[in-house]
Amino acid sequence: MSRPLVDIRLEELATRGGRPPGLVGISVHVRYGEFFTFLGPPHSGKTDVLRAVAGFMAPSGGRVLIDGQDIVAVSPGARSIGYVFQEGALWQHMSVREHVAFGLEQQGMSVADVRRRVETVLGRLVLTDVGDRRPPDLTLEQRRRLAMARALAPEPRVLLLDEPLAHLDPLTRKSLRLELAKLHRDLAVTTIHVTRDAADALALSDRLAVLDEGRGAQLGEPADVYQHPRTRVVAEALGPANFLPVRVVEVRDLGVVVETEGGHRVPVAGIGEYREGGRGLLVLRPELLSLSDAAMGRGPGLPGTVSLRVFEGARHLYEVDIGAPTPVRVELPAQHEGRLFRLGERVRVELSSDTAVLVPQTASDGR
Repeated sequence: MSRPLVDIRLEELATRGGRPPGLVGISVHVRYGEFFTFLGPPHSGKTDVLRAVAGFMAPSGGRVLIDGQDIVAVSPGARSIGYVFQEGALWQHMSVREHVAFGLEQQGMSVADVRRRVETVLGRLVLTDVGDRRPPDLTLEQRRRLAMARALAPEPRVLLLDEPLAHLDPLTRKSLRLELAKLHRDLAVTTIHVTRDAADALALSDRLAVLDEGRGAQLGEPADVYQHPRTRVVAEALGPANFLPVRVVEVRDLGVVVETEGGHRVPVAGIGEYREGGRGLLVLRPELLSLSDAAMGRGPGLPGTVSLRVFEGARHLYEVDIGAPTPVRVELPAQHEGRLFRLGERVRVELSSDTAVLVPQTASDGR
């Protein structure tokens, strides 16, 4: 990119008067050249972030600063922002080349420079062979590529992405996700991305923030938020997890010991303000667990019976009945050195005190 990098600051940003599905006092610093994601379910306020930064929505409170300038009073067209809408917002009567050229022509570029830039962008987004087609003649993947090409061609200071990979089939989504990561690596444009998909957020983001009903639930690097969620909402937003109601039975210098409803005790490392007798939810990621024969297990574990096994190509998915209201899900690689376990077999779910996480219970957990 020829433009200098910028940073974005959202300071106590509120929209729609702070009522759902608006934002409530969001403060985030998106760093220079960073790929930052807001992750959350529908109606969590994600799109309001993009609309406020782009100028399509006037905040009801707070400020939006780009490179230190408060842009709330700046018109959308003067903000130098590229916006990729979820459904593309493409013009049906214009060809691929015309879409990409549009923003460049608005900047007053010469015909020759527009032509060169268009071909460069089409090549980068793998659209050269369909340059004369119109949106109705493109695949969904090609329309998504075109939306990104149109947004990037004018070399914006900021790129806004509204679920650009939504509704793609899994293989296409994974492929385009990798290409988007490469694009950001090469262009380094400051990017705000919103999605409800944990895999997209984890794979693409330098940092991310989980939104819950318009409020920031947790912010940090993807691996840290994934491994150390502070609430059930955050844990669920980042992917599948087991949630076991537990009671704290011992407080140690480096953690606590909790007891499940079935009477099984598990050590948990690095805990904050929990006291003996306190209650919480034990969060166990399926892919961080393993299985062993019931009689062979060592260290922390949960004994139970295999109630389901599903082969998914790269992995085996097990459900283990440990006497709790819901079974514990365990995912093992298909090339796992251990053997397969049969339905009804007595096993032990092996876990680590470093991968088990304790989060507070809420009223919605039924206790």
